[in-house]
Amino acid sequence: MRSIARTFAFSLGIAATTIFLIMVAIFVSRYPLEEREFRACRVVAAVLDRATDINGQNLTVSPTPALEELKADSPNLWYVVSVGDLVSEYGSEHRPALPFAFPYRGPVGLSVFSTHDEKSTFCLAVAQRGSLRLTTMVGEPQVRFGRMAGNFLVNRIFSIILVALAFAATVAIGSALAARFVTRGIERVALRALAIDPAAPQGLISLSEVPSELKPLVEALNRAFGEIDAYIRMQRRFLGNAAHQLRTPLTLLRAKIDDVPDPALKAELVRDVRRLTSLVSAMLDLARLQNHAIEKRPIDLAAITLDVLADFGPSALDAGIELALERADEGPFLVQGVDAAIRSALANLVGNALIHARGARRIVATLGRGSVAVDDDGAGLPDGAEHKLLEPFQTGNSAGDGAGLGLSIVREIMAAHDGELVIASEPGRGTTMRLCFPEAAAAARSRHLALEAL
Repeated sequence: MRSIARTFAFSLGIAATTIFLIMVAIFVSRYPLEEREFRACRVVAAVLDRATDINGQNLTVSPTPALEELKADSPNLWYVVSVGDLVSEYGSEHRPALPFAFPYRGPVGLSVFSTHDEKSTFCLAVAQRGSLRLTTMVGEPQVRFGRMAGNFLVNRIFSIILVALAFAATVAIGSALAARFVTRGIERVALRALAIDPAAPQGLISLSEVPSELKPLVEALNRAFGEIDAYIRMQRRFLGNAAHQLRTPLTLLRAKIDDVPDPALKAELVRDVRRLTSLVSAMLDLARLQNHAIEKRPIDLAAITLDVLADFGPSALDAGIELALERADEGPFLVQGVDAAIRSALANLVGNALIHARGARRIVATLGRGSVAVDDDGAGLPDGAEHKLLEPFQTGNSAGDGAGLGLSIVREIMAAHDGELVIASEPGRGTTMRLCFPEAAAAARSRHLALEAL
């Protein structure tokens, strides 16, 4: 689809050009009668001037196509062409008495005079041809509008061009300003729409902020946002209610599994129930994060990271994987957030690395100002798998025990803290998952300013 602004400017240009041509045509056709007679006189004089040939003592008016057309259109046409004593006449039976006789001694130029009886007018044209003076008198001409208009345009070509250029400049400036106004109105609506949080699209675009022409579009967008928000809320309520209702049956099922006599079957059932319990807990956590605002407080990332690594120490020891803690910057490592949520996010990253980092021998948690990264030396992820892992129920290892919600929850936790989860991986060289809080951007800006000061 074409640009609205470009289409508008093009359409306005065509309309303005059409209006200009119509105005010129109306101006020519409605010109005052005296001026029309004068213009007809000019046209006829030019026709006779081109048809007149002076050769020594001979004066000849040749029957050119233009002159024959004039004679055909003017049944009462008469004219007298003279050079000194040489005279050529046509239609003398129609010629009235003239106010002066030949040869005419007046100045060079073009005039319209009335006859002696003042019942008609005639045209007097005097032109200089070298040392000779050509005098032409014409009466009762009927000049076609096309010839008159053409003669008018030829004689006024520079004035018309100047007017056309001024008109075109006015139209161009007006269309550019109008197109800019339309474009800015659309951009303003687009920016307001982009500012709406996709996770909570209840914020509506104010109709007072947009032009009246765009109000139907904005009303439609607001209605769509309202329907989307209602749908999202319904889905979140369903997710939370379903997870909550599943907890009780799972608890009863776990108690009954203890009575299973077959050890192998019992272990398999316990593993399946554990996976279901983990999935339900993850769904509840996700529902709580999406439905409730969090209250932030100063949190020490170093203390939380140390506690999480200690919790996973036995599991890492059983798997033969070394856990380590490193510092990329000098402390303190303080961020604004919720202790339990950040602890859950970091635990998800460490647990994910222990389960899915194939071939990993070492997992390192690196602390920075406003960030913490969990890095493993495993096989890494396939190309393009980083984005898929952030979707619910997607895992990096289909054979693992994960529910596929861990990284989705981590992303939601970071979004609630105005931060982000960044995943970087290279096949054969491991994976790095980093929790970046707003404090990381502030610390980077501080370091940049310090370097500039040096």
